[in-house]
Amino acid sequence: MNLLASLPLYPLLSFLVLISFGKRLSWAVASWLSVGAMGLSALCSMLLVAQLSTSEVNVITSHLWQWFSVGSAKVNVSFYLDALSAVMILVVTGVGFLIHLFAAIYMKSDENFTRFMAYMNLFIVAMLVLVLADNLVLLYLGWEGVGLCSFLLIGFWYQEKNNVLAARKAFIVTRIGDTAMAIGLFLLFKSLSSLNIVEINQLAQTSETFSLSIANNEASDAYWAALLLLGGAVGKSAQLPLQTWLPDAMAGPTPVSALIHAATMVTAGVYLIARMNGVFIMAPEVMTYVAWLGAITLLLAGVAALAQTDIKRVLAYSTMSQIGYMMLALGAGAWSAGVFHLMTHAFFKALLFLTAGAVILALHHQQNLFKMGGLLKKLPFESALFFIGLACLVALPGTSGFFSKEAIIASLWLSPTAGASLWWCAILGALLTSIYSCRLFFLAFLGEQRFPKDLVISDHLETNHLLRGALVVLALLSLFGGLFTIDLSTVLPLSNESELSPGWLHAVAIITPFIGIAFSWFYFKRYRSRDIISLNESQSSWLVFCRNGLGFDVIYRFLLVKPYCFITQLNRRDLFDQLIMLSAWYVEIWRDVLSASQNGRLRWFAGTFGLSLVGLILVVIL
Repeated sequence: MNLLASLPLYPLLSFLVLISFGKRLSWAVASWLSVGAMGLSALCSMLLVAQLSTSEVNVITSHLWQWFSVGSAKVNVSFYLDALSAVMILVVTGVGFLIHLFAAIYMKSDENFTRFMAYMNLFIVAMLVLVLADNLVLLYLGWEGVGLCSFLLIGFWYQEKNNVLAARKAFIVTRIGDTAMAIGLFLLFKSLSSLNIVEINQLAQTSETFSLSIANNEASDAYWAALLLLGGAVGKSAQLPLQTWLPDAMAGPTPVSALIHAATMVTAGVYLIARMNGVFIMAPEVMTYVAWLGAITLLLAGVAALAQTDIKRVLAYSTMSQIGYMMLALGAGAWSAGVFHLMTHAFFKALLFLTAGAVILALHHQQNLFKMGGLLKKLPFESALFFIGLACLVALPGTSGFFSKEAIIASLWLSPTAGASLWWCAILGALLTSIYSCRLFFLAFLGEQRFPKDLVISDHLETNHLLRGALVVLALLSLFGGLFTIDLSTVLPLSNESELSPGWLHAVAIITPFIGIAFSWFYFKRYRSRDIISLNESQSSWLVFCRNGLGFDVIYRFLLVKPYCFITQLNRRDLFDQLIMLSAWYVEIWRDVLSASQNGRLRWFAGTFGLSLVGLILVVIL
């Protein structure tokens, strides 16, 4: 078996062993299996990328077997590696390996540790199948596998009802997008008679009928296919209007949050749009939808992050906002910039979540920002790492986040489909990012201590060098990951060069985070400890509205959940069953009537025959 085919094999074998033997495996054996499998996959990824960079054709393929055929189209279990999927496998396996290493120690005391690491390995397998698939059916298999694993891991601590509800919500909401995506795949096959991704991107731009409407008032197949694929993307990547599941997904263990936000699930939607760029280019209206959905999501998520009290929920809304930047870039035609930000975001968001997990563990699972404070003195190492992650999130000059976000902002001004309005949305989003990031740091790490004075802080990073090593590597990638050069010109369409944009655009992008930092310093630092506590207890309608996700859950509960529950309650009382049974009752009445005439009595038959004959004569005469 070649190197490409073995890439998802190692975590798959680890999953099978872990799930088969379960608790019979010791912590050491389970850790070595799960983390070691991820290490082998990460090593294979680096070797494959090195091989790809020296290849003249810029593509590596691996055909395993034919799955099935539909007419003349064959669906194979085959992997396809190009520049785009190379970036994805480096992120999935590299960042995934560091998260697995952290999780092996973070979850050591959990009684279901083996099952947890098995699910983590399966998550990586599903994501690798998704990004390496050469056809839409295999991609959809990985797509659904990612959804399954997110359900299993978000609700991992199923003993608590809220965790189960969060897992169920994530599963149901993303299924809406997955259904739209499945219909889009059927439409693509109907229109282009192919399931191979490369062929579809080529046929979409050469087919004479795919992008043309039959009538002036009827949308083309390209429009509907791209729109349905967008439905799948917004579900997995938690964009409007299917974004409500992501903040609640923080109910899972912190390594799960890091894996979902940095290396796997929420990046799947961005990858789908980038991979199917040939279809989206032929539907410019849908490209505009992508850009505006991303812009609105990044602004709304930024506003919601300003009101959160849970450290992980702040980071969750931050992810929604940053994915919005990626969608904004893809919709504006800045394909490479969007994928570049996907990569850098994986570095610093994994660092932020894992460092937040270390802080939560040190404070004995305390996640409320208003019950922290003064951690810079108590946990200096974690504070420094968290500051590095926030600096990249804010996009301070020189960090990886600066290079990728500035590339997006610069490309927006030059994009013929974006224009100044979307550029200003990106600038305002950068301002909001700096404000909620500073608020988070000020509340958690600066000021006076607000947790109990007698609380014994357990600094696991101080005693475990593996945890420190994993976070230091992520910190270095977050700081210097923007220096990596990514040549996606062979895979993605070329966008406008940011170097041609006016100099003042770059100046505004650089200055904006500092404006937000200055505002945050004067606004949030003026609160003394007692003022912060009173601010936390404030129940103003606006604060509660923002804290609850800007009312989307309330709207969906009123329009969708309550009517559905009402129908189920009616059905519980067998109302619909009784309606169905009416047909059986109707048949039963006629059976009784007809059976009464078939009683076997001769005089009854003769009398009936005579009366019928008289009736027939009367009908004829009259």
